[in-house]
Amino acid sequence: MSAFLEPVTLAGDLVTLSPLARDDVEALAEASADGDLSSLQYTSVPAPAEMGAWVEQCLEKQATGTFLPFVTRRRATGTVIGMTTFCNASPADRHVEIGYTWNAASAQRTGTNTESKLLLMTHAFETLDVIAVEFRTHWLNRQSRRAIERLGAKLDGVLRNHRLLADGTLRDTACYSVLPHEWPAIKAELRRSLQAR
Repeated sequence: MSAFLEPVTLAGDLVTLSPLARDDVEALAEASADGDLSSLQYTSVPAPAEMGAWVEQCLEKQATGTFLPFVTRRRATGTVIGMTTFCNASPADRHVEIGYTWNAASAQRTGTNTESKLLLMTHAFETLDVIAVEFRTHWLNRQSRRAIERLGAKLDGVLRNHRLLADGTLRDTACYSVLPHEWPAIKAELRRSLQAR
């Protein structure tokens, strides 16, 4: 595996992001069932019955050195509430995307997603020394777009008819990014937002 994306555990006050393991399948299936996330048209959350295959796919992608999956746990209880990844990483270009993020319905709007992104971006900018962190989401996923915009990421553009989805529909992909000179102010604002909760 490339040294650029080595498995690492990132811990905050609300969540711990730990490297994905096969032992996490059952807990991730329970988190996916919380809110029936797989039924949402604009997301790609695996159904509980498909979680084992999804975890295997993630671990295969991790072996390429361009993908690093994390399990998101509540720090206080250790309960698995979802997952997130570094993906589409380019070590040569010092560029990484944060994606494939989902949280159980009961964990949404609790600060866990904000802190997860703070932990990931801190690692990306301050350890990996990236020149850009990118976020991509379905144009129709307004909840995700609003969350990305609240992080301080800027819309770079929309890739129209970017992907053909499993149900045969076409996805327009909204692309956002954060750059190194923007990071200090964004980091301070994310910390302020979390402290205000």
